[in-house]
Amino acid sequence: MADDDSPPSRPLGALPRFPFRVQWDAEEMRCQEALGLDTESPSISYRAGSSEASSPFTMPGLKKVGNVSLMKGVLKANSTLWDWFGQITANTIQRKLVRVSLLDETGRPTTVWTLTNAWPTQVTRVEGTFGDDEVAVALVEFVCDGVTLSS
Repeated sequence: MADDDSPPSRPLGALPRFPFRVQWDAEEMRCQEALGLDTESPSISYRAGSSEASSPFTMPGLKKVGNVSLMKGVLKANSTLWDWFGQITANTIQRKLVRVSLLDETGRPTTVWTLTNAWPTQVTRVEGTFGDDEVAVALVEFVCDGVTLSS
């Protein structure tokens, strides 16, 4: 163990504390956790009216996308997310393309999820007691029409 005031080394292959980068327009924020980056294609039963089969067959239904929840550090000077959220009025919201990137230990993206027609539906500051080395965090939830994955 070095005693030279250098930062402690991270175990090989460990991800950084805020391993997700979220981007929209020219804005960027870092997040420590991302949930809901998935999509589902439920099956539906179908039987044509002219079919002689006594049972239906299954086929893919409409894809479902859930809300995407992000835990981020709270920064005093950055209000762009709050400004975007504040623009929400009845039936009016500016939908944007949002990219969520999982970063490796060097800060390069390893996986990128693209949220289409996304907008913030909830911004919640997480209450609690924080130590000297801890960051206050907020939960940000996005609604979107679709999620695509690239690597």
